[in-house]
Amino acid sequence: MRLILIRHGQTPSNVEHYLDTAVPGPGLTELGLEQAAALPEALGHEPIDGVFASNLVRTQLTAAPLAAALGLPVEIRDGLREISAGDLEMRNDRDSIIAYLKTVYRWVNGETEARMPGGPDGAGTLARFDGVVDELAAAGLRAPVIFSHGAMIRTWVTARAQNVGPDFIVRNALRNTGITVLEAPEPTVGGVGPWQLLTWMGEPVGGESVEDYGDDGPAAEDVRL
Repeated sequence: MRLILIRHGQTPSNVEHYLDTAVPGPGLTELGLEQAAALPEALGHEPIDGVFASNLVRTQLTAAPLAAALGLPVEIRDGLREISAGDLEMRNDRDSIIAYLKTVYRWVNGETEARMPGGPDGAGTLARFDGVVDELAAAGLRAPVIFSHGAMIRTWVTARAQNVGPDFIVRNALRNTGITVLEAPEPTVGGVGPWQLLTWMGEPVGGESVEDYGDDGPAAEDVRL
């Protein structure tokens, strides 16, 4: 199974560096719409057989051009949503951003019982994303695309890909419309896996014209703690 994970396009909250994780969330900026429009050409070589997005507006808007080009619906799955910021929601000060990122860094180091301040723990957060991936594998999809979020993708890939270590999340940012590709053997009774990370493109698709020059938001950052 080939799994393509794509972060949404730029939002107004990204530009202001807000921890904006609640449903339904903001739409895309003009640049974000341009980033989304560049995806069909960028992924034209992939044998995509399904398009999935979180229940936040920004992923659905980002997925729409690709889905239209493929003649596929955008299927919504709540389990793909961003990691909740809890009590840190809609804050953009450095201390809050560090607290958010420090919590997800603990999760990928095995402390999945740790909770986001006023929010979820790591075990439940990873399990909901796992549930969607297992559903797609059980349905027989061979190359689905998932539109999700910066912190969610970085955390899940670091936790589930066997060929990266816990420090991967610290060293690798994921910019708006950054694409990640993983592969796993055919699913078994126990689920799909183990996963291998093939590519991590922490850059926007479409070249320099759709770069956002640092306005990707806190979930994209490779902050040193």
